[in-house]
Amino acid sequence: MTKLPRKAYDQELLRLQAELVKLKEWVRITERRMLIIFEGRDAAGKGGAIKRITEYLNPRVARTVALPAPTERELGQWYFQRYIAQLPTAGELALFDRSWYNRAGVEHVMGFCTPDEYRRFLHQCPLFERLLVEDGIRLVKYWFSVSDEEQERRFRSRHDDPLRSWKLSPMDIEARARWVDFSRAKDEMFVHTDIPEAPWYVVEADDKRKARLNCIAHLLSVVPYDDVIETPPDLPPRPEGSDYQRPPRSLYHYVPDYAAGLLDR
Repeated sequence: MTKLPRKAYDQELLRLQAELVKLKEWVRITERRMLIIFEGRDAAGKGGAIKRITEYLNPRVARTVALPAPTERELGQWYFQRYIAQLPTAGELALFDRSWYNRAGVEHVMGFCTPDEYRRFLHQCPLFERLLVEDGIRLVKYWFSVSDEEQERRFRSRHDDPLRSWKLSPMDIEARARWVDFSRAKDEMFVHTDIPEAPWYVVEADDKRKARLNCIAHLLSVVPYDDVIETPPDLPPRPEGSDYQRPPRSLYHYVPDYAAGLLDR
């Protein structure tokens, strides 16, 4: 597999990110509600794609949702209830780093839900999503697909990297041994939830750079946004002649200049 050159990737990513800023501003000004769901295999690159999408966006408008395990109270609620609280409001874009589809994947495969709860989810999910779309929420769903071999390589890379080893959880290790079960669960999930109102879009993710560009370019292509960004006003001259004087440095606690020592290395 030919990797996308870094220079070409960086240039195109920056161009697409400039378009994402326009999309974000269009969502804000027109008070649209936009929901993007990211699902897929462990280590498939969902988090990296979300990071590049939101890198230059105002976090007050573009919000990432990554919910922890449900609390005891949430376990007693309707399954979709805690996700409803995270849906976007007018002028907001919400990105779900995993979502209610946990029930069709990890919960089903690992036995965290009952067979009845699983079947009820597959029945209710399309109804729930149709209601969201009917109410005006723009819903886009991405599935990041990674091969068995590439996932294994990424797992081993995480295991050997102290800066990223936290990404390799015991659940990831257990899921690694159930590749076929997760594949069957994904196939069944698609059968029930790949609906015209909210179809699944599969992102081939063995090459992370290509996957990020493909995902962002596709997202921009399925949303009919306009460039509504106004040219900022010119900066006026700074006032001169002020009699203000800063207090002596000795009055404050300054952070030591640690970086200065790096200049001699």
